Amino acid sequence: MNLPVNPPVLPMLAKRVGELPPGEGWIFEPKWDGFRALFFRDGDEVFIQSRDEKPLNRYFPELIDPLKAQLPKRCVLDGEIVIAGKEGLEFETLQLRLHPAESRVKKLAGEIPASVVFFDLLCENDRSLCDTPFGERRARLESLLSGAEPPCHLTPATRDRTIAADWFRRFEGAGLDGVVAKAEAGTYEPNKRVMLKVKHERDCDCVVAGFRWHKRGGKTRVGSLLLGLYDGDGLEHVGVCASFTDVKRQELVKFLDPYRENALDNHPWREWAEAQPNADAEPHRRPGGQSRWSAGKDLSWEPLRPELVVQVAYDHMQGSRFRHTAQFRRWRDDRRPRDCTYDQLEVVPPHELAAIFATSR
Repeated sequence: MNLPVNPPVLPMLAKRVGELPPGEGWIFEPKWDGFRALFFRDGDEVFIQSRDEKPLNRYFPELIDPLKAQLPKRCVLDGEIVIAGKEGLEFETLQLRLHPAESRVKKLAGEIPASVVFFDLLCENDRSLCDTPFGERRARLESLLSGAEPPCHLTPATRDRTIAADWFRRFEGAGLDGVVAKAEAGTYEPNKRVMLKVKHERDCDCVVAGFRWHKRGGKTRVGSLLLGLYDGDGLEHVGVCASFTDVKRQELVKFLDPYRENALDNHPWREWAEAQPNADAEPHRRPGGQSRWSAGKDLSWEPLRPELVVQVAYDHMQGSRFRHTAQFRRWRDDRRPRDCTYDQLEVVPPHELAAIFATSR
């Protein structure tokens, strides 16, 4: 490729804030929950790059022809690859698309095709727009994609804080991750956290049923706590809690040690703990189960007697699990493990993605 902006390019990033920023000069967008990607086109050549500089063309072959048909002949766009289901974005389904077998990739491309939501323009023809204020880049992007058709979409955007706050409340049910605020006068700064993101955060009381050792430090530091919630079938694994300080990781080793004694006796995840790494008989996701996304990481875990309750903060659920790593808040000595059920979770009614996409026209 011979563009003013050539791959690889690290995308501009966002830092988390607690609320929409005050004052004027902001453009707000829904925060999409998919695979962040940069899209390069130079004539007949199209290159899709992931946020960590990896090529994505082979995983999403159904996007190549629409990109050639709808994008300018020479351009670079920033966006998100998503899969839209009947009730919202389906991130776990999107993950299935990263399959090593070409035959499987082609099959999935037909069965669960992806879409692209564009939200920035880095280059058009022979001009780099990275030093151009975002307000101008947005206006040009709207002009270029005024006739966009699925699977290509332009993200909705507004300067109205009231509308942005409404999006924050309503669009979560469609699987969107919050709201992004971009400075209207801001330039495009690769790999810098200059945008702002406002994400949902809620508290939840979970059972601690195991832990993993930290990848560094041998067995002297706890890496993460394995969390569970009860439903009609028993204790389900819902995710992990991590991001501890180094001092806290060492303290947790001593704190958890008494609960390791006889931990497998009547443990609800005993079969998972004893299963071989390639066992696939268990229909639920196993805490130590390998996947094509674990990249050979050591996912072995140490069982604990499920007697501890911890309050964690989470942003949203993906199916029956936390979409992202939960954050430790405090121990709940006043809560019984059996009271930690899915009933405490806030359920946001889904908002049809078709309606969201319609606002982008």
